[in-house]
Amino acid sequence: MTIPSLVFAALIASLYGALFHLFRGGGSGRIFLYLLFSWVGFVLGHLIGIWQEWILLPIGQLNLGMSTLGSFVVLVGGDWVSRIRIGNSKDFSDGGKRV
Repeated sequence: MTIPSLVFAALIASLYGALFHLFRGGGSGRIFLYLLFSWVGFVLGHLIGIWQEWILLPIGQLNLGMSTLGSFVVLVGGDWVSRIRIGNSKDFSDGGKRV
């Protein structure tokens, strides 16, 4: 890929991450997490599209359709996994009752 294609891809992936943050909310730490998820998903979607020869919305050397799909899949999956709380079913400090 050329440098302009990489810059365009980074801008689009960053836009997706920022819009997802606007939609889902969260603090300043979440925006960086969503940007990372979006960039990783964008690259994975592009690479899977090239590997399987699935071309959707090509813009120059960028497979925008598959990259967008990959970005959204990783954003939704990553958001879901990052919100899972791990804890015991009983907390003995409060007598076993959930507060």
